[in-house]
Amino acid sequence: MKVAALSGGVGGAKLAEGLARAGAELTVIANTGDDFEHLGLSISPDIDSLVYALAGLADRERGWGRADESWSFMAALGALGGETWFNLGDADLAMHVIRSQRLAAGEPLSAVTAAILHRLGVAAKVVPATDQRLRTLVETETGPLAFQHYFVRERTAPRVTGFTFEGAGTARPAPGALEALREAERIVICPSNPYISIDPILAVAGYRDAVRDAVCVSPIIGGKAVKGPAAKMMEELGLKPSSAAVARHYRGLIRTLVIDEADAHEAAAVEAEGVRAVVVPTLMAGPEDAERLARIVLEA
Repeated sequence: MKVAALSGGVGGAKLAEGLARAGAELTVIANTGDDFEHLGLSISPDIDSLVYALAGLADRERGWGRADESWSFMAALGALGGETWFNLGDADLAMHVIRSQRLAAGEPLSAVTAAILHRLGVAAKVVPATDQRLRTLVETETGPLAFQHYFVRERTAPRVTGFTFEGAGTARPAPGALEALREAERIVICPSNPYISIDPILAVAGYRDAVRDAVCVSPIIGGKAVKGPAAKMMEELGLKPSSAAVARHYRGLIRTLVIDEADAHEAAAVEAEGVRAVVVPTLMAGPEDAERLARIVLEA
């Protein structure tokens, strides 16, 4: 089955791995609003989470980065007085160096990502949302923050008031992204943060029109996000963290929302939004869980 998925990082990467294990002919359109330049390097956190998961290299305990990582570079950087608020592992550093070199040589991000996947022997495709600059700014009560400054440096502490996606007005979908959506037999919205992982993709012209009848896995379980600040953001925006709120957010784009058993009581509220609710265990503790959930998504 041809599957096109919209995804952010950790949760989306787990489901993407499950979809690949389930035999899907998979194209993942990855959020690039989190990308930033740091220490002279081009960092693409969500793309890297997807690549590592699909290549079997992800650190499952931390939920980000590469497995069996070491941190000599960060220790040496700190000793020299460098910025250490954003961790770059020794093996992970190779990814950023290669990407930065090839981008500086004029290659688009989509081509660089495809080449890395090929070198790692990954059959699935990971396509950046755009090859142009797209940056998520988190609007807070104390002023706007670049996403990684809000998320990592400030540890999501500032109160959120909204979001701006710089560059979305002029960015174009990366080659192959809209084609994958048009040709897909199933479109999936992964259990990623709706506001900072999926909305930056949808803000680029062409995506919102191309997403239709999608199946979404809710990132909210029992009123909380499995990982990340989605629930905190919803509360600060005046929303109750719930699967019903996720259904409302994606109304018109999705036909089915897969929700966890802990939220079975929300099924009626989800369906009141015109979205079918499928109630199953959605927590992905390992690859087997991810594959099981992926098969449900493919059948939904």
